[in-house]
Amino acid sequence: MAARDDAPLQTLFLPLSQGLLRWPQGPAAFLRARDGWPLREQAQGREVICEQSFAPFAQALEAGGFEVAAELGAEQAGRYALVLILPPRQRDEARALFARALTLLAPGGVIVACQHNDEGARSGEGDFKQLTGLGGSLTKHHCRVYWSAPAAGQHDEALAKRWAALDTPRPILGGRFISRPGVFAWDRTDPASVLLAEHLPADLAGRAADLGAGYGYLSRELLERCPAISALDLYEAEGRALDLARFNLAEPPRALPVQFLWRDVTAGIEPGYDVIISNPPFHTPSRENRPDIGQRFIAVAAQALKRGGRLFVVANRHLPYENVLNDSFGTVRVVTERDGFKLIEAVRGGSR
Repeated sequence: MAARDDAPLQTLFLPLSQGLLRWPQGPAAFLRARDGWPLREQAQGREVICEQSFAPFAQALEAGGFEVAAELGAEQAGRYALVLILPPRQRDEARALFARALTLLAPGGVIVACQHNDEGARSGEGDFKQLTGLGGSLTKHHCRVYWSAPAAGQHDEALAKRWAALDTPRPILGGRFISRPGVFAWDRTDPASVLLAEHLPADLAGRAADLGAGYGYLSRELLERCPAISALDLYEAEGRALDLARFNLAEPPRALPVQFLWRDVTAGIEPGYDVIISNPPFHTPSRENRPDIGQRFIAVAAQALKRGGRLFVVANRHLPYENVLNDSFGTVRVVTERDGFKLIEAVRGGSR
């Protein structure tokens, strides 16, 4: 996401740039951090520790010279005089993030959060006020930035404990999987993934990959439906989802090598696969609409498959994937369409 377009990131720093709040002397924590000129401008010469579990965003922050952690652990409690947050859209996840920000905050510290108006800004501010009280708020760039008063034990401790538990991994689908709020289709089976799973040929064999594996639904379906799959790699950019997939496939249906790879698929994957399945994303965690991500997944799959290797990709019917499929594969066919989704099988041609 280009920094000039990242309105929540720009708006987040307004209270500091306008002098309504002051940067503390000690370190600051930035939860769900994203890189961009507003962060670099404001954080210059200051210690800012970034938490980001989405691999492309984490890599961009590291390239920008920031210290990045997938999650700030309990040992960081009470360390930060300033905690910055770009809350997610999913409300339970956001509430849990507010509660965890309180645990990171030093006495007298301040939490600053910002959301786009279309991504729950008003309800986010209301939740935040209920938990911590409200020190102030501003609106700009179709976003709302809001902050707490200096922390002095005035937050609702009982509410913070309840909200902290909202993000706890829990059984779903009758206990078949463990999931948590904020992960894609976290409490259900996505209908596009179901469509793909239902049409997996039982004769698929060899080394397989699941691109954008989420909490592991399609990977487990592949192993259960296709007994000749001999190895499986799960690629997932969101670390919170990949941790769930590790749990959900800790005991696969049969003994075989399984790898869990925290990876930005658009940067490329290892070659040598016989089968690739994917329900690719078409937006980023910052909610930017990005059909080019799915197109890149397809191109990467073509590069990674052996000659004769098969890709099964499912997508919303309107997404423009046909050109890259036809350019990248020898044979392309629509297997089925249902409920606004299309399932496509593509077979790798070429000399390898």
